[in-house]
Amino acid sequence: MAGAQIITGHVLCFTASPFEVPAAESARIEEAVLVRDGSVADVGTLDSLRQAAPEAEIHRFDKHLISPGFVDAHVHYPQTAIIASWGKRLLDWLEQYTFPEEMKFQDPDYARQIAVRYFDLTLANGTTTVASFCTSHPASVEAFFAEAQARGLRAVAGKTCMDCGAPKGLCDTAQSAYDDSKALIERWHGADRLSYAITPRFSPTSTPEQLEALGALWAAHPDCLMQTHLSEQKEEILKVVSLFPEARDYLDTYEAHGLLGARGLYGHAIHLEPRERARLAEVGASVIHCPTSNTFIGSGLFDLTARVADGIPVGLATDTGGGSSFSMLRTMAAAYEIAQLTGTALHPAQLWWLATAGSARALHMSDKIGTVAPGMEADLVAIELASTPGIAQRNARAENIWEAVFPTIMMGDDRAVKAVWVGGDKVLKLNAKGNG
Repeated sequence: MAGAQIITGHVLCFTASPFEVPAAESARIEEAVLVRDGSVADVGTLDSLRQAAPEAEIHRFDKHLISPGFVDAHVHYPQTAIIASWGKRLLDWLEQYTFPEEMKFQDPDYARQIAVRYFDLTLANGTTTVASFCTSHPASVEAFFAEAQARGLRAVAGKTCMDCGAPKGLCDTAQSAYDDSKALIERWHGADRLSYAITPRFSPTSTPEQLEALGALWAAHPDCLMQTHLSEQKEEILKVVSLFPEARDYLDTYEAHGLLGARGLYGHAIHLEPRERARLAEVGASVIHCPTSNTFIGSGLFDLTARVADGIPVGLATDTGGGSSFSMLRTMAAAYEIAQLTGTALHPAQLWWLATAGSARALHMSDKIGTVAPGMEADLVAIELASTPGIAQRNARAENIWEAVFPTIMMGDDRAVKAVWVGGDKVLKLNAKGNG
């Protein structure tokens, strides 16, 4: 771990949710941040921090935004190699692309190879925490957590459980899903900066018996998260209705089996019924907005403003590889565009908050990550706000910090990411081949 260090720049410090206070008043900009022993020790002026820590090494990023590292609340790391596959909707996507690729993860060496590539790509894009589905193979979870642990990352993952509706080589059973997940929880949950999420893929690939078993496992380990998918596409919802005719709605297929709770993460949640919205809000469960995926495979337009008005916590995610980018900048841009189509122009502060503090809140980690404040873990990213000529010429006209940030949200990519710190350690920005 690096010694004391001071990072200068436009240090972004959220003080409130920009959905709950005027967006432009939700954060303040400080001149510098002091990092010590892997955590944020203080924020303030460079002079004051120098006086507090005269021994600190100084890293100058004076024209950059110093932000919390991005938090990607719903991903599929096993789909890294099939990102940007052409032309399918959800159920066909699974059959043609996803399931054949996930079969390869029974090979631990292949799982390790993809885990390395995945974290190379996410760190290069400034993402320091992800919540990932793995495959049904315990080796895929081992590979993910081992690589995240080696890099010192805060990360969430779980074995994807499915005992029907998938190729035989990917199917487990109700009992093996319980047993494998329990063993993985005991091995990884709470190890260093790692957390386990009990992970039924979605109702069409789990029998009621498996959902019941996973609900019992969650009840036995209530400090775990639980992640799944909900109401992503209309064809999917019709399939759920045919498979669970007794259910009141899609959410009820989880609720009836003990899989609805405050620590639940429900990916997509586009086509919700009024009862579902009310129950999600009532229990405090989070829904995860996956905008590039929702457009790429034609799922629909998530109404972020309406879900916030419902009182439902919302996180933001790439959903790679159904999502079409590893970049949370691109994901913010897509969220802005979709909100425009549903009648709202999201403020840049709202977009950035969703990709940091908002997703941290959805993952129940807002006491650890997502903001730059004393006591928080020092996962940070330095973002250049004039990383390309097109961005630079618009940035030059900015009259305030949010006008300066917005062109990078809309047009930025990994070229804007100039430095990343994980637990206070500066990590190399890697290119897509994994070379420094």
